[in-house]
Amino acid sequence: MNQTDLWTVVTIVCMALLSVITRCFFFLSSHPWPMPAWLQRGLHYAPIAALAAVIVPEMVMSQGHLISTWQDARIFAVAAGLAWFYWKRGMLGIIIVGMAVYLPLHVGLGW
Repeated sequence: MNQTDLWTVVTIVCMALLSVITRCFFFLSSHPWPMPAWLQRGLHYAPIAALAAVIVPEMVMSQGHLISTWQDARIFAVAAGLAWFYWKRGMLGIIIVGMAVYLPLHVGLGW
């Protein structure tokens, strides 16, 4: 049987406590915490920045290297999604159009 050492247990407990404290920090005070206008403006861009940080490397890199061939289905799917965005500006349409281009190229042609 695998045994967990004390250091691992302490680390897990401390990480859980830190997570709970940081997420509940604003509930501990009975007074509202005013945010400056620049911070409120900046927080509007946080979701798209996080999404871009996760998605963009997957679109332009393959196994840690930049895509070096034009026969990659992701390039055409991204181009089709961008075209849809500039034409209609609908997020669901971007996903549908991108996948409609990606799947036949990836599955059908093996790109």
